Amino acid sequence: MAEAGLQDSYQIAARIERLPFSSWHLRMGLIISTGWFFDGFDALAIAYVLPVLAPMWHLSALEATSLISMGYVGQLIGSIFFGWLGERIGRVPVVLWTLILYTVMSVACGFAWSYQALLWMRLIQGLGLGGEIPILAAYIGEFAKSSHRGRYGLGFQLWFSISFIFVSAISFLVVPNFGWQWMFWIGALPAVIIFPLRSMMPESPRWLATRGRFADADRVLTGIEDQVSQHGAKPLPPIPAGVATVKASNAKFKDLLTGIYMKRTLTVWAIWFCTYIIIYGLNTTMPLLLRTVYHVSLAQSISYGFFANGLGLICNLVGIFLIDKYGRKPLFAFGQLCSSIPLLILAAYSGMDPTSVMIFAMLSSACNGILALGLSTYTAELYPTEMRALGVGVGNAFVRFASVVGPLFIGWAVPTYGINLVYLIFALFAIAGGVTIILFATETKGKVLEVLSPSLVR
Repeated sequence: MAEAGLQDSYQIAARIERLPFSSWHLRMGLIISTGWFFDGFDALAIAYVLPVLAPMWHLSALEATSLISMGYVGQLIGSIFFGWLGERIGRVPVVLWTLILYTVMSVACGFAWSYQALLWMRLIQGLGLGGEIPILAAYIGEFAKSSHRGRYGLGFQLWFSISFIFVSAISFLVVPNFGWQWMFWIGALPAVIIFPLRSMMPESPRWLATRGRFADADRVLTGIEDQVSQHGAKPLPPIPAGVATVKASNAKFKDLLTGIYMKRTLTVWAIWFCTYIIIYGLNTTMPLLLRTVYHVSLAQSISYGFFANGLGLICNLVGIFLIDKYGRKPLFAFGQLCSSIPLLILAAYSGMDPTSVMIFAMLSSACNGILALGLSTYTAELYPTEMRALGVGVGNAFVRFASVVGPLFIGWAVPTYGINLVYLIFALFAIAGGVTIILFATETKGKVLEVLSPSLVR
């Protein structure tokens, strides 16, 4: 009973809920957003060097796509392991360790001397990158108030889409003129700059409270309140009444499939897979497909990504403004189902000219992009604090699994059955994902985390 009183006296969740958006939130969000930038940069960097590596190392279609998939094998392992570790030792230490691992291996990838060397370096690099993203998604949601949690999370995850434009533009200039190695070295450079800033991140008060460290949670939150109020110059709003308290609790893997969380877990796993088998399957291999199947120039294959990602960024900006107004379910279902239409058109018509192929592929990618941007934030909302990083980590593992399967499937299916069947299969995944959202997804708009996702401790 004493512990329950301690929770009530600190009112961790209620105090976070009352904080207005401030320069402190903006500063933390910008530091956190670098994780999504690296995720997007890495996802497409390998896609833009493959048109060079494939002929240089005499790679088959399956070998070339394996270089994409191997990075996601590492991310799959990293997302589960570091998601679990983030619940045990905290959000901030794991974020710093994964950043170091990713940075070191990005530099190493630029020195790869053979296909086999790059394959294994990509695997180790993926461990760090895969481990970072679920922790950041859990962390950013734990500081946001319910009324604008969607906009707050997605606004900074927008750097995922922005990175796509950066990497496509940089690759257009760098790969033909300076060599493929520089794509990895440039990707590692911002991480070195950001590391000192990441060390300034405070530990999540919500996580500290779930570990029974209520005094530490109060100390961290008091420091944040002091900064937001500008040392008392701007009085904070009253603490809202009736907000559920954060409870000390531990979670295990099996808890993801316990009680109300079983349906949420199975649903979000299916949505993750159906979304990312398209994004990291078809979209990351499109420059290679344009080069090898449609025989466009290297410059054309690289420029595709720039225009596709620019269109996707516009759609994502619209999604940020709509997600807290209309909710997650309608926005996600609309994007997923609409992404299937261009793929069905590509599947139905053989002999389509490369320009038309690019346009329809861009439209599909743009429609699907809002899910790529929002699923980490959405998944983090579905679980209580004690298993939020674990839930996002295991959910991200399905992203990485889809990212492994997608390119390998294309590398096997295109020479065997042709590109049209590939488009059809990906369209069916988009339809399956949209239907799953409509039938089974939980709406999270405007709900306090502790009410939406109650603790395992009653």
